[in-house]
Amino acid sequence: MNVRDSELAAGLLEKEGYRLTGNPAEADLVLVNTCTVREKAEQKAHSFIGRVGKFKAKRPGLILGVMGCLAQQWGREFFKRSPYIDFVCGTHALDRIPDMAREVRAGKKHPADTAFRDYPASLAVHSPPHPGEIASYVNIMQGCDNFCAYCIVPYVRGRERSRPSDDIIDEVDRLAEAGVKEVTLLGQNVNSYGTGLEEDINFPLLLKRLGAVQGIERIRFTTSHPKDISEALMDAFLEIDSLCGYLHLPFQAGSNRVLKRMNRGYTAEEYLGKINGLRSRVPSLGLSTDIIVGFPGESGEDFQKTIDLIEKVRFDNAFSFKYSDRPGTAAAGYDGKVDEIEKSRRLTYLQKLQAGYTLEKNKALEGTVQEVLVEGPSKGGFPNVTGRTRGNKVVNFQGDAALFGKTVLVKITHGFAHSLRGEMVQGGDVESCS
Repeated sequence: MNVRDSELAAGLLEKEGYRLTGNPAEADLVLVNTCTVREKAEQKAHSFIGRVGKFKAKRPGLILGVMGCLAQQWGREFFKRSPYIDFVCGTHALDRIPDMAREVRAGKKHPADTAFRDYPASLAVHSPPHPGEIASYVNIMQGCDNFCAYCIVPYVRGRERSRPSDDIIDEVDRLAEAGVKEVTLLGQNVNSYGTGLEEDINFPLLLKRLGAVQGIERIRFTTSHPKDISEALMDAFLEIDSLCGYLHLPFQAGSNRVLKRMNRGYTAEEYLGKINGLRSRVPSLGLSTDIIVGFPGESGEDFQKTIDLIEKVRFDNAFSFKYSDRPGTAAAGYDGKVDEIEKSRRLTYLQKLQAGYTLEKNKALEGTVQEVLVEGPSKGGFPNVTGRTRGNKVVNFQGDAALFGKTVLVKITHGFAHSLRGEMVQGGDVESCS
């Protein structure tokens, strides 16, 4: 979601005559998009802002702006900590970035906008894809009403606001006309899409409408909340051809005691029931998740229940993190904080276990033929290209620029820890191969 907000901000500034550069030291304007969901992300933001401040000391004309969740949380306090920051833009004021840059150039000192709106600007701003872009993000909602005990999102992104479906369809239509083949729908909890809209629509109905858009071959979405996974959404994986067989479904902890303390709204048994319902429909469904290790009060027995759940599900991938207090959240005031050394030990154990399952899943695809949407050259460059399967696996294989944007059949020859290696079948696209 932060990536999409960065793209939208860049698009707005390009309309003002700015052009992207890969070197902050050469920039006329540096805009730092921040995240505060974890302490490490916050520390990285402050560190980078400090480095840009050194550039400003040598080039006083450089404008430094801060946007995103940390900007929303800190507001004008940012100027006290880092007076070389020129403006602060909160999560609902993305459209104000060009105005604030102009105000700074005109001599205004420290403009800031962190007010919440009834309708966040990030849902109203459109940004056309760059030439040759194959995949694009599309915001469908913003904010969250769940108030998980550890999560800062409702406080910095606001309450749930959904975007009218016609507006979403219109943007996806224009993306398809521009050559985009894959869209990823974004929201803090896409499963509750439709909240606050006058129209009678929910997330499965939106997916069906998007599935009819000509030119869009693949639809993905993130993030989902387990308690809101409905039977209709499960059925959508069977009913909508363009909906990819991949789901990111955070479970966070395997202990019901911890889940209740987190205010997650489901039990481990209910989560496993949703997984079973999904896999009964699509046995090959790719699954990834988020996990928090060392939540306040998590005992060794609680942690073992998290391990037990991982062993039962065997995810394709997992994003796991040590718990860190977020000021303003309920969990920040909880007792029973877990020692940092113990958190690190648990995280290392969990990640090693998951790495084995990820490799196991990748190696199980050896010898299979997968549909791969070619995105561009591989990291090593030509003669290799890279793309993703419908199950969101990265595949590298021999090819050239003529394949960009095409969906081809690739036989998987090797499964590695983080990607797959393959050989293109018959040298043609999916339709001609089939």
